[in-house]
Amino acid sequence: MNYEKLTPGASFPSIQVLDKDGKTQSLVAPQEAENWTLLVIYRGVHCPICSKYLTQLQEMRSQFQDINVDIVAVSADSVDQLNTKLADVSVEFPVYAGLNKDHMRKLGLYVSQPTSDAETDHDFPEPGLFVINNDNKVQVLEIANSPFVRPDLKMLVSGLGYTRKNDYPIRGTKTI
Repeated sequence: MNYEKLTPGASFPSIQVLDKDGKTQSLVAPQEAENWTLLVIYRGVHCPICSKYLTQLQEMRSQFQDINVDIVAVSADSVDQLNTKLADVSVEFPVYAGLNKDHMRKLGLYVSQPTSDAETDHDFPEPGLFVINNDNKVQVLEIANSPFVRPDLKMLVSGLGYTRKNDYPIRGTKTI
């Protein structure tokens, strides 16, 4: 089945997810009006590569803060699975649970099924990364179909810093 993918320059959809206490939260809610949001979609509690990526994000958090980019992460895990992940990965940015199939479809994510009960108990998204600007428009997006395909965070923070400093336009808004 083909679905229309989210594209650069499109408005980011309103998505409600769950925090570590099970309370409903807006997925994208910048801390300040001028801030952008870096949204990382991770596979879930079962993914060790995701743990490493979340740890790298935490290590670079201050660099993103310096350019007014908030970090948020989300998976399709349950709140219990989220709390298991948070016990393994110590981060100081919001990490949410409850991304559902409708959300995944709206974001154009690739979805995988678990290969066994030991992996997880639900379908889950493959990695995705979105940068949403302060006009709620998709500035940057990267969608992967495999756990080991993820943007280099050093290059990303450098590029976003340049983009923000120079008021660089949204790129790649057309497909051919």
